[in-house]
Amino acid sequence: MSKARISVLGLLASAGLVYGCATDDGAMSAAAHGTMAAATETASAPMPVTIDNFMLPDETLMGHELYRLADAKAIVIVTQANGCPISRTLAPHVRELKARYEGQGVEFLMLNSALQDSREAIAKEAAEFNFGIPVLLDSNQLVGEQLGVTRTGEFFVIDPKTWKVTYRGPLDDRFDYGVQKAKANHTWAADAIDATIAGRPALAASKQSPGCLIDFPERAKKAQHAKISYTTDVAPILEAKCVTCHQPGSIGPMALTSYEMVKGFSPMIREVIRTDRMPPWNASPHVGKFEDDKSLTKAEIKTLVHWIEAGAPRGEGPDPLALAKREAPEWPLGKPDLILEVPSYTIPASGVVDYQRPHIVNPLKEGRWIKASTFKVDQRQAVHHFLTGYMKDIPTGPANESRWGSSVGGYAVGSESVLWPTNVGTFLPPGGAIGIQAHYTPFGKEVTDKSKLGLYFYKDDEKPDLVMRGAVVIDNTIVIPPGASRHKEVAYLEFPKEALLYSAFPHAHYRGYASDLWLHYPDGKKEMLLSLPRYDFNWQRDYVFEKPIKVPAGSRLVAHYWYDNSKRNPANPDPTKEIVWGDQSWEEMFFTNVRYRWVDETAANPVNYDELMNQTRMLGMLDDNLDGKLQKAELKGEMGKRLLAYFGQIDRDSSGSIEKPELAAVQSMFGRRRNADQAQQQQAPAAPKPAAGGR
Repeated sequence: MSKARISVLGLLASAGLVYGCATDDGAMSAAAHGTMAAATETASAPMPVTIDNFMLPDETLMGHELYRLADAKAIVIVTQANGCPISRTLAPHVRELKARYEGQGVEFLMLNSALQDSREAIAKEAAEFNFGIPVLLDSNQLVGEQLGVTRTGEFFVIDPKTWKVTYRGPLDDRFDYGVQKAKANHTWAADAIDATIAGRPALAASKQSPGCLIDFPERAKKAQHAKISYTTDVAPILEAKCVTCHQPGSIGPMALTSYEMVKGFSPMIREVIRTDRMPPWNASPHVGKFEDDKSLTKAEIKTLVHWIEAGAPRGEGPDPLALAKREAPEWPLGKPDLILEVPSYTIPASGVVDYQRPHIVNPLKEGRWIKASTFKVDQRQAVHHFLTGYMKDIPTGPANESRWGSSVGGYAVGSESVLWPTNVGTFLPPGGAIGIQAHYTPFGKEVTDKSKLGLYFYKDDEKPDLVMRGAVVIDNTIVIPPGASRHKEVAYLEFPKEALLYSAFPHAHYRGYASDLWLHYPDGKKEMLLSLPRYDFNWQRDYVFEKPIKVPAGSRLVAHYWYDNSKRNPANPDPTKEIVWGDQSWEEMFFTNVRYRWVDETAANPVNYDELMNQTRMLGMLDDNLDGKLQKAELKGEMGKRLLAYFGQIDRDSSGSIEKPELAAVQSMFGRRRNADQAQQQQAPAAPKPAAGGR
């Protein structure tokens, strides 16, 4: 290659414009050799003494939080980028290193900070080259910036006891630009892992990693970060995304009402952004678009974090957060048309409170169409959730959900109001009652909750034409083994008629780790609609799709949940227990509530396909391999045990599987028995109210 050619490549490499390419056999091309050689002159960014916590999703959209690996003997992070010959060549050697050390408690992760790589492309690269290690999507480059990443193929060894970075450098001395030795003379990364496990200082490598340069444009803007304006850049972000909760009288723990408050909490603000705890949105930006998106954009994340890392300077200009007196409104949607009082309940200071199922007598003398609802929760620390359902008759005992009709609203921490789309509503008939499922949790002192439900109606001259309905993708047969860190469960709901899907509300408990929702079309096509790489029990919400999603007849809504029943889960009450479905938070749930409407239903022409949908509900809970029938191995939980006991009788054609018609016959029998039991309960005298506090 001519000197002129090498010079040009060197200039391009230093500008980050040439990335390096590979021939079909994975060897570096001549152009790549020149690029890499020229790039060796680029100075590395400084390595931090310690690494701060972060949460990043991997290429499969499974979340990984660094500090949850605190019990590891060492953590190894390897930098990667698509198309880089060094990354590809290293893949089998990284797998070998992982196989050598994972039995000793060493955790391995890859980190992709390349701005040009999409999640889909990274997933394809990981599969093609069989990385065998989660590839973390550092889309905002914050982790790469903090680690001082410069190239692919850099190995960072971290001591989880101190979170010190004990080593940064190449795997060994086998690989260089255009050179690959058969045997390493210096095994720097392995030596560093051994030293970290033994508690000894790790020796530094004598050269930097020979990988492809990764462009970090913000590194050249440190001086500009110090000039980020609190008045015009930072405060508007906080006003738009944070202050609604973080103001007097609202749900946030601190009020961001001035620069001084923001400055004082700035280290914490940086931490909760890097760990994706705030804003409490949780939905992956890689999947779907949603109304009222509470998440921060990439630009907003970088502005806030870089401003804080520059020292959170005050700068010139007024303080927008201090100019207005802020107080959370009594009713966020304005005064309701109808305010209903949830029956008061005294929550003990400690102990277990069973789900309460009171009811509210419906005072309406004529039916009304609901367009929105909201709960005004009296004791926020004690109320976990409220669910509602219309009941034709006023119950004489607990308002059991089995007798509910349409929901008139709900509450969970982070999701207090329900707004129906324009021209869509839920009809609340006159009379009867509204059943309540109330989940209360003691928090150290006895309190009496006096929450209220506010309903907002369409006016008589603006009645909606379309009807909103709701259903649940549910699996009450879940069984989570003790110690399992990523136990997966699946369930689906089959739509018998064409529908439009408006929203999804995932729900699990303390062990819930991640969740997603897919649409499986009748023609075999699959589409991911929602992904929560890191589910957060403390914040739950309805995710409303930006545009309603068409669900053809015969489609399935398929939900997956992952559960962390290991000791690494700080919220896990007991990792030694097998966990099944249950109401209480230390038990578990698999529950994704969806709102939809039937395409051929109008207010003037109501239809009810719920019975058709229910015919496949049991199948959707148990059919883990999604083949449309049940094998013996799929029958788990109490329901599964019952079916297994009569498997031979239910499997009338002796096919070895329970198919839809066979299961429908069993469900019909159960339905008749349930209806008879409910009729008997309605005739029985009211049960005495259970004592507060427990079982």
